[in-house]
Formats: sequence, structure tokens, C-alpha cells
Amino acid sequence: MRQFEFFEHTADVGIKSYGRSLEEAFSNAALGVFEVITDTSKVRPVEYREIYLNGYDLENLLYKWIEELLYYYDSELMIFSKFDLMIDQDSITLEGKAWGERFNDKIHERRTVVKAMTYHQLSIEKTESGYVITFVVDI
Repeated sequence: MRQFEFFEHTADVGIKSYGRSLEEAFSNAALGVFEVITDTSKVRPVEYREIYLNGYDLENLLYKWIEELLYYYDSELMIFSKFDLMIDQDSITLEGKAWGERFNDKIHERRTVVKAMTYHQLSIEKTESGYVITFVVDI
């Protein structure tokens, strides 16, 4: 199963992520966002940030998840490549760790800055093989 793919969007970047579980799909959504920013294969998982979130539905939880990761990029220049998550769908909470390192232009390629997560085209679909998440980020 592929992790994510990009799709055409007028002014922003569309991302479709996949996972056998909701946690895997959320992780791959985050990986897709950071792939817009840099080559995630060169991001070593040497530091982590603990993340605890709650939402009013799964779409809101995804929105908060991506925004939280972008907050660490904006405030600390943290880029991430590995994620360990637990999502409780009953209480709509996410608990996990995002692993990565600070951006270093000697090691990491500078691609496109992702300004924000959006609700545009945001959907989370349960399929026979798992989950498909579709969303757009503002660049």
C-alpha cells in the first residue's frame, strides 16, 4: 500500500494518504505534508515531540494534528519523518510522538513552505483495505 500521493490543486497542494489503520493514515498524511517541505528520507528521527489532541470529529482531529506539527516547524524548525500514534475514535483523541530533527540546510533540501492545514476537500474515508484521507495544505 502506498503511503501518500499529491494531487493537482489550483494554488495549493492536495495530499491523499493511505493506511491500513486510522493511525497509519494520519501518520502518512503528516509524512506527505513534510515531503512538501523537504525530502523526508533524509530526516533522521533523533528527537521527538509528544502530542496530545482532542477534536469534535475525526476531520477536526486531523486538522489539529497537522497544525500542531506545522507549529513545531514554524517555532523550532522541526521536521518530522516518523510518527507513533494512538487514536481513540470514541473520545476523538490522539496521543503520540512525532520523531525528527531540526532543519539543517546542509543536510535537508528546501522545497515549499507549508503555511497551514485547510478544511478544503478534507475527507476521511474507511475502505475495505483501510483508510483514505484527502486534504489540501496552504502553501
